[in-house]
Amino acid sequence: MTDDLLDLDYARPGPFTRLRSTQVHLLEGLPDDPVGICAAVQSLVIQPADAAVLGVCEDRTAEKNIRPVDKLITALTALDPAPLHQPRTPETRVIGTCRHFATIACAILRARGIASRARCGFGTYFLEDRGVDHWITEYWDQDHHRWVRVDTEHLGKDYVDRPDDLAPGEFLTGGEAWVRYRDGLLDPDMFGVAGTDHAWGPAEISGNAVRDLAALCKRETLNWDEWGRMTAAYEGRTGPDYDQLIDVVADACAKGDPATLTRWFAHEDLAVPQHMVA
Repeated sequence: MTDDLLDLDYARPGPFTRLRSTQVHLLEGLPDDPVGICAAVQSLVIQPADAAVLGVCEDRTAEKNIRPVDKLITALTALDPAPLHQPRTPETRVIGTCRHFATIACAILRARGIASRARCGFGTYFLEDRGVDHWITEYWDQDHHRWVRVDTEHLGKDYVDRPDDLAPGEFLTGGEAWVRYRDGLLDPDMFGVAGTDHAWGPAEISGNAVRDLAALCKRETLNWDEWGRMTAAYEGRTGPDYDQLIDVVADACAKGDPATLTRWFAHEDLAVPQHMVA
């Protein structure tokens, strides 16, 4: 277990959010406030579908599989070496998903010494009566002693009244959705991945609960990364014992106690494989 995992100081970077010393100057000119930083990230990333519409070379689609932010910024600056505060044209943005928006913002916030976390879960405001697979950014508001949830990808859009401060229930972490499912408060078949017919149901919720645990332990994996018993869950090959394990994961993520998060993240069914972090 590494020092990064043992020290869950969210104002410090983890393996995927650590910038190279040669990249720090690219942050000059960015806003000082957390929401301003998140807003600036919007001009750094483009979704794969939007890139395809623009005719961006298909070879670049692999950019969405890049996990570490320093490598994302390397790919970005190869297209346009300008500092990150300067808006980029859509075709010169790195190709990524909501996870990339959220995690790049998290990396910049941590580089500024602002406690922040990427969170994996579901947005309840994209499709009526559905929870859609999504990542957002949280930052710690010292004045009000609370985590503020920001939909980095959709700031300035009208999905919700305050994408800069999401209201309770507008975004559910994987663990929060799991608890509601187990309490009979939501239909799990209404939670999953937009644009798919098959990726809906309890296993999608449990998968995001495990990914959220990883993100809270500074391992912000890709949306589609699978490890432990996640694949078996997607294939319907897990039972009550795994459900009970996810109950524990959801509780640990809700409480946020570093020692508890660290202990469960070391569990053989929950730890992110080293090959995903290297």
